[in-house]
Amino acid sequence: MPDMENALYVVATPIGNLGDITLRALDTLRGADLVACEDTRHARRLLDHHGIGAPTLALHQHNENEAAARLVRLLGEGKRVALVSDAGTPGVSDPGARAVAAVRAAGFRVVPLPGPNAAIAAMSAAGFGDPRFLFVGFLPARDGARRTAIGELADVAAALVFYEAPHRVTETVADLAALLQPQREIVIARELTKMFEQIERMPLTAAPAWLAADANRQRGEFVLVVSGPPPRSGLDAEAERVLAALLAELPVKQAARLAAEITGQPKNALYARALELKAGAV
Repeated sequence: MPDMENALYVVATPIGNLGDITLRALDTLRGADLVACEDTRHARRLLDHHGIGAPTLALHQHNENEAAARLVRLLGEGKRVALVSDAGTPGVSDPGARAVAAVRAAGFRVVPLPGPNAAIAAMSAAGFGDPRFLFVGFLPARDGARRTAIGELADVAAALVFYEAPHRVTETVADLAALLQPQREIVIARELTKMFEQIERMPLTAAPAWLAADANRQRGEFVLVVSGPPPRSGLDAEAERVLAALLAELPVKQAARLAAEITGQPKNALYARALELKAGAV
């Protein structure tokens, strides 16, 4: 790419299928004096696949500040630097944001090259009609912190998009089903663009059993997309959760009465909401 200027090029790379890379990204990687990457061995496979011999520099979460300083020095020498992560877009649930900030603060241009992104790929295959979505990324690993974070998201008027690792996906999906409104749906997308890609849509409450039914469904890298919350009934989120739990075991009148005693919410409103839930309305 002979007309490349002295700048940091933030290059999105495939999330699985090596063919999912833009022509502009390939030209940029070929023209770069250096490719800063999350894992040099992983990046080398991509570069070698496309016949690109640019030298690489490791830039990951443990050395990002030091590597960013080196990028600034190289840019000061007039070099053209590309930044990639192991998969997808640098700085989006991947290293890169601190390096970009340092480069910008030093007065050099940052040029984004859009491309593969697992969150957008999953959203495009979900089929939810929500006008907005919130990219959450990875939830906290600790049980209590994760549940607190999910509870805080329950009433956000948007679809929710999460990333999750295979060793935590069962617990995360169980918490989503327990803490979010039972009327919501989920799309479980795993191994996007790879050989064993699987994308399934189902009621959120059915998701834990679906995962448990086949150990293969718990393998790979996950994107979880949860549809937005149901229209507000005038009840707060705690009353909705209590009412839903009681309705699973009790008749409508009894569930509404007990929910009113527990939450302090109006019994008539709870009774009307209970009828809607029993009828399958949202």
